[in-house]
Amino acid sequence: MIVDFDPVAIVFGPLAIRWYGFAYLVGFVSAWWWAKHLIRRFSCGNHQGITPKMIDGFMTYAILGVIFGGRLGQVVFYYPEYYFQHPLEIFQIWQGGMAFHGGVIGVLVAIALFARRHGIAFRALGDLVCAGVPIGLLLGRIANFLNGELWGRVTDVPWGVVFPFSGTMDLRHPSPLYEAALEGVLLFGVLCLLIFRLRALQYLGMISGAFLLGYGVLRSIAELFREPDGHIGLFLFGTSWGQWLSVPMILAGGSLIWYALRTRKPHA
Repeated sequence: MIVDFDPVAIVFGPLAIRWYGFAYLVGFVSAWWWAKHLIRRFSCGNHQGITPKMIDGFMTYAILGVIFGGRLGQVVFYYPEYYFQHPLEIFQIWQGGMAFHGGVIGVLVAIALFARRHGIAFRALGDLVCAGVPIGLLLGRIANFLNGELWGRVTDVPWGVVFPFSGTMDLRHPSPLYEAALEGVLLFGVLCLLIFRLRALQYLGMISGAFLLGYGVLRSIAELFREPDGHIGLFLFGTSWGQWLSVPMILAGGSLIWYALRTRKPHA
């Protein structure tokens, strides 16, 4: 199979929506709906006064956090020298180039600002936000695959595909689909298990911690099949830059889970 899809997902007259933009749109709407659903489903005072209407207001913060954080992450984490020489291109986000780890930082800042403004618990809002992030990750990784980007390493597995943008016609792992399955489907399933079976939303920071830890581990696994960035390469013991960027997430996630279990204080 050759990954050579039309980059445009939907056309409305002169307006053309690309796969990545479509994934962002549906991902934001889905996460918004999921957070409001969780508030209504667990409406027994467990969310520090967070209401569905507040989630409506937070979406603007979240969108700005993802866009600016993701873009700055791309600039700082992956191409600092290039953008130092071409600073005006930093603002050309329509040209593509977003880093998930930067997006996480941007959303954390958005959560902190919104929580402080409305007098709600940072970790309580973080739990609701993190619960829906895997939906966006699933859609985003599928869009990566359709765009023929973030290709995998050369392989001889029967399900290998050809990414023309890689510059060769070698069979490669469909790594974006691996990430969609791990970071999207599997992680969402784990969070749902924690929420609906173990009532993890009762404990401040538990879902946030589970998301950060789970994403960090699953992204590190997926990196084993993903072609490292050519200008960065591999590091000690064959580790990738994506794996190193996941280490802080793993540590932060584990700390949040430990603190939630240690204090065992349910949302007031």
